[in-house]
Amino acid sequence: MIAGVRKALPYLLLSPALLPLIYIDGLLYPFVAPKTLLFRSLGVVVLSLFAYLALSGQEFYWNRLRNKLTWIPAALLLVAYATSFIGIDFYRSFWSVFDRGDGLLTLSAAVLFFYCTVLYADWRFLRRLFTIVALVGTTVSAYVVLQWLGEMAGIRFPLIAENRGRVGGTLGNAAFLAGYLGMTLWATLAVASDSRGFWRKFYYGAAALQFLAIILSATRGTLLALFVVGFATLLYLAWNPSTSLGAGGRASRYARIGLAGILVAVALFVGFRVQLANSSFEPVRRIASASLTDPTVSSRLFIWQHVFVEAMKRPLTGYGAEHIEMIFDRVYDPSAILEQWFDRTHNAFLDYFVQFGILGAFLYAGLIGSLGYTGLMHWRKREPYSVFLLLLATTYGIQNFFVFDTAMTLWLLFATLAAALAYASAQGSAGKEAATTLSLRIPQLLSYGIAGAILILLYPVAIQPLRANMALAEGYTYHVTDVNRAIASFKHGLSLNTYADLEYGYQAYSMYTDHQQTMLEGGARVAAYQYALSVLSANFERYPYDARTATYLAHVLDSAPPEEPVDEAYLRSVLARAIALSPKRAQANYILANIPLKKGDTATVSAEQDRYYREGIAILEHYAEQVSSFSEPRFIIASLYLVVGDKEAGARWAADGLVLYKGQTDTARKALRYYIAVEDWPNVRRFLSDIVAADSTDYPSLYDLAKAELLTGNRPRALEIVQELRLKAPGLVEQDPVFLKSLSS
Repeated sequence: MIAGVRKALPYLLLSPALLPLIYIDGLLYPFVAPKTLLFRSLGVVVLSLFAYLALSGQEFYWNRLRNKLTWIPAALLLVAYATSFIGIDFYRSFWSVFDRGDGLLTLSAAVLFFYCTVLYADWRFLRRLFTIVALVGTTVSAYVVLQWLGEMAGIRFPLIAENRGRVGGTLGNAAFLAGYLGMTLWATLAVASDSRGFWRKFYYGAAALQFLAIILSATRGTLLALFVVGFATLLYLAWNPSTSLGAGGRASRYARIGLAGILVAVALFVGFRVQLANSSFEPVRRIASASLTDPTVSSRLFIWQHVFVEAMKRPLTGYGAEHIEMIFDRVYDPSAILEQWFDRTHNAFLDYFVQFGILGAFLYAGLIGSLGYTGLMHWRKREPYSVFLLLLATTYGIQNFFVFDTAMTLWLLFATLAAALAYASAQGSAGKEAATTLSLRIPQLLSYGIAGAILILLYPVAIQPLRANMALAEGYTYHVTDVNRAIASFKHGLSLNTYADLEYGYQAYSMYTDHQQTMLEGGARVAAYQYALSVLSANFERYPYDARTATYLAHVLDSAPPEEPVDEAYLRSVLARAIALSPKRAQANYILANIPLKKGDTATVSAEQDRYYREGIAILEHYAEQVSSFSEPRFIIASLYLVVGDKEAGARWAADGLVLYKGQTDTARKALRYYIAVEDWPNVRRFLSDIVAADSTDYPSLYDLAKAELLTGNRPRALEIVQELRLKAPGLVEQDPVFLKSLSS
């Protein structure tokens, strides 16, 4: 029994390396959730088996814990738990949510793998780890290339998920993919350097494939990291030819050629940057368009600056794990930030600072530094893989300044550091390192009992969350076609009492406001509304710090079916919290203004209608003052002033909005209402052009653009659009024979 468990342990320690290959349809977040649940499950199994072996008198390398570098993960975990315990909500800090499943539990599993690896691994473990990582990374990269080719050619390859947006491969997100491959690339090159013949060529080809997949992901942070690290490596080789990376002068010569090539490529890139920014190849376009004025870049810089200011209010204690979103909501400004909801800053170091304070951020940086330091120490001794450990750590550190960890990349960091420390310890003792047993000895039966008790943790850690995820996915499948079945699935999932309640609320909101509100009617719509209301109301009480829940609850109340009365006092209290938690968020302020506007719509007396409308306008004007750079509310106010007959005020607010307009699609749609009402066709054409440019499949808007082109005297362009629509959306243009007659006359 003991011998079998000991043989199984190394396979379990390496098993998370296979998780990037796994995704499961039929789950919510099918690319991320299965990986996280399996990773946590493997952590429980490893803990159980390791405890059984240690308590049964098996030998491990306990003396390795004297190395101070091995203390850093434990210190980080201790700080994470301490800051989360005194933070906002320890329950959420521990369990996290479905979309990525980070939090203290996942961090605990990563640290557990670290220590089990340090205590068990021999000098061969690092090569085994890098070999598996290289093969898995290569498989993921092949998947990415097929996914990209399928999208370009319109072909569905078997077992390859359909791509939407930037390729995410088996990780489901381009940034997650690039962050992972940015690490596996160096592991693959390390294995290639230690291989011979066919396998050497294979691994170098695999590294090239991984680099291609990184390019296809169009993730600028990882590409920048690889550029910096690659340039620095070539620079070193060019003037230091006697290294482990190459053969004397030949390596120096190749490095100098490479540097010259990079400089020429950079010069050409700078010279043709404008043309490249309009390239049809997305990776090239994203890189060429990067600047301080790029919407994504400026959004990130705004978040970093303002979140850091909020984090400095609690620099020692932080806010606890999984509470970055609360800080983001405070500083959210729709005129400066692209994303509606954010639970990461896209800077891992800032994330750790916000969550765990300055000590947590330093310890996280210390982990990366420890790996780099270990690689450097190996390098001085001319040990295998040494330089690749240093390059991996450097790449990881640079790219994580622009992205954030998932369970896969965090585990790979811990596992690589643990294997490198184990290798250093084994080599440093010249093969004489002694394994020892724990001084604590207990009866064999008790060791069985402890191991079995640990395995029971699989139930709350993985089995119940998996069931809740499956129930939510099933409910989503039937939320329009069979509301009663969907609600039954949702209730079953919530009855499991997992950490899924927040996600259930978010999904209930999305299902009701996006689909059920308009696609259902009668009792089915009422049932859907009541379910969404009940879940969000419970979460509103359970999570008083969550602006997203408060905003969603307010929207559901505002969208109640005609049969369902709404308690206005309760709605106002929900909105008060939502606005207090996120003052500049548009949705809550619009719903608040909508309360008197709805009354104005139903008023039968003109004076009463005017009073209600002006009350709503006043709320929106107050909000517009708070978001002085946001054009959207100004166009809404302009349209409302037309309703009350104040065209002069409407024109003034529209002019202000026009100055602030930055091309957002939602804003363009709201501006259209005003300019169509005042028959300003040049501006109608402008905003319709922006809408169509953002979504080329929005054929109704494209048809409206054809009409605007005709009204502004551009008949050839109107005819061109009509011909395009006859091919792409047959029957659409025939719905307006008056327009067609005007176009042909």
